[in-house]
Amino acid sequence: MRAAVTGASGFIGRVLVEQLLTRGWEVTVLSRRPPQETQAANLHYVQGDLCATGTHLTELLRSKDVLFHCAGELYRPDIMEAVHVGGTRNLLTAMERLSPSPRPHWIQLSSVGAYGPPQHGAAEARSITESDPPRPVGPYETTKTRADELVLAAGQSGLMTYTIVRPANVFGETMTNQSLRALLGMIRRRLFFYVGERGAVTNYVHVDDVVAALLACVHKPAALGQIYNLSNDCALEALVAESAQALGVRPPSLRVPEFAVRLAARFGSILPRFPLTDERINVMVNRTRYPSDKIERELGVKANISVASRATAMLDGL
Repeated sequence: MRAAVTGASGFIGRVLVEQLLTRGWEVTVLSRRPPQETQAANLHYVQGDLCATGTHLTELLRSKDVLFHCAGELYRPDIMEAVHVGGTRNLLTAMERLSPSPRPHWIQLSSVGAYGPPQHGAAEARSITESDPPRPVGPYETTKTRADELVLAAGQSGLMTYTIVRPANVFGETMTNQSLRALLGMIRRRLFFYVGERGAVTNYVHVDDVVAALLACVHKPAALGQIYNLSNDCALEALVAESAQALGVRPPSLRVPEFAVRLAARFGSILPRFPLTDERINVMVNRTRYPSDKIERELGVKANISVASRATAMLDGL
């Protein structure tokens, strides 16, 4: 099997490429600055920028069985449009230049952020499935969803086959986002407290489970033309208690009313680096679930790796 990968240097892309190489795939990645020496005999590089048009993208796709489109920008809103929307459009243009058959199967790495936040407050109870309409909010979620729409339109026009995978918050030992580490650190230092009523839900999924889902989309005919959500939803109380046990500390029990915490966040916002923000409070009272029944039923994929099982490794060296 021959795969093309965008975003190969990213958190998820690196793990995906390692798995592909281990399985004996021929892997070609897009890179602005390829290394001087190829790291593996079956790993190849095409030099070029996803945000630029040119023959480099056609070269990336030519004679490939699968394209894993994993490129994404998490931290710079000013370039999200160019990377997510422009980059996807450039790849589709390159796909059009290929002969009609065979064109690579397009596997799009998206996000459950496409469905947007609750419309009636962060604590609104929701169960979001693949049939729910996108309602993205924010530059990352909006541009990723627009990229999905480009892929959907191209696939439905017959340009290529496709599958879209929408994971929840992806975590792992090499992640750059520090929010989960901050949560685990608070638990370990016994500074954590609950916000609001019981019943909050966490939406994490380990990078290895995400890569397993991406790989499952290659060989399963049922995956053609489908969108799949992937999350290992867990009650916040369970995640905290199990993580505390893994970290060797007593589980926290303090619970503070939501209105009091939000009031503290409002007044504390004038202080530099004040830890309480509305966004963090929203996470603590979240009651949205993303059932992964469809991908388990159709592809046999289930997110099994818990935060607690990796809690110590996540905090090693910090």
